[in-house]
Amino acid sequence: MKALEDQVVQEEPGYQDDENVADIKKLKSVGICTIKGIQMTTRRALCNVKGLSEAKVDKIKEAANKLIEPGFLTAFEYSEKRKMVFHITTGSQEFDKLLGGGIESMAITEAFGVTAQLPGPDGYTGGKIIFIDTENTFRPDRLRDIADRFNVDHDAVLDNVLYARAYTSEHQMELLDYVAAKFHEEAGIFKLLIIDSIMALFRVDFSGRGELAERQQKLAQMLSRLQKISEEYNVAVFVTNQMTADPGATMTFQADPKKPIGGHILAHASTTRISLRKGRGELRIAKIYDSPEMPENEATFAITAGGIGDAKE
Repeated sequence: MKALEDQVVQEEPGYQDDENVADIKKLKSVGICTIKGIQMTTRRALCNVKGLSEAKVDKIKEAANKLIEPGFLTAFEYSEKRKMVFHITTGSQEFDKLLGGGIESMAITEAFGVTAQLPGPDGYTGGKIIFIDTENTFRPDRLRDIADRFNVDHDAVLDNVLYARAYTSEHQMELLDYVAAKFHEEAGIFKLLIIDSIMALFRVDFSGRGELAERQQKLAQMLSRLQKISEEYNVAVFVTNQMTADPGATMTFQADPKKPIGGHILAHASTTRISLRKGRGELRIAKIYDSPEMPENEATFAITAGGIGDAKE
């Protein structure tokens, strides 16, 4: 039976006349498709939806609150809910082991490159992917090479990837409305959302030191939306990031004087952070940079024509 929190607001008795149907369409237009989605959105944000007054927003919130509990669970109940979490293989057994089984759903993982369409362990059946490209680096031919490696039909692989190019940080945020609506429309079909790269457009749009506070505020809003989407629709969110020189590193005698950009906002939003560095030839070394449950460790993997794989001795 479908959980109440996944139902749409119109299922509230007395909330089905023409005016209210129009309100529901307004909510869906900004990617708010479920009662849980309303619970996850502030009154202030709902008031910014064109055509929704404060009184209307209060009515919507009241209707939603009648249908769902406040949200408290026992630790046992939450552990049962966590059983819905799945892992997507990276293509490398060593890399997967480092991550506790692969890229985790209901979470944001910061790094790059995975194979989400293939069935995996624990009943994972594979699924579709949404790829948001901020630097014009996406190349469909790479997917054909990966399809060859796993003996999967080229056209089927390409059809299962939904691609969008983001041109500004604002556009990047707007695309998330479409993503949420798509995840609701094809419930359980999409398993992975990739953003490559998460910070690139923020660096362009907010370049001056005086704009740093506004940049971090907008970044925080986007990351909060990503986390909510990952939990609401049980999808894995995978983001790539860039490194920058750390001016304070020389004072602490760090071996690698670089750090990921985005500051504390991105650091706290990412569930698992993976630092990647180049090895010999096609080899790469992945290191757990920060994780709530995985110990600090390293894994060596290879980047080949067919995607990520295990390093050959």
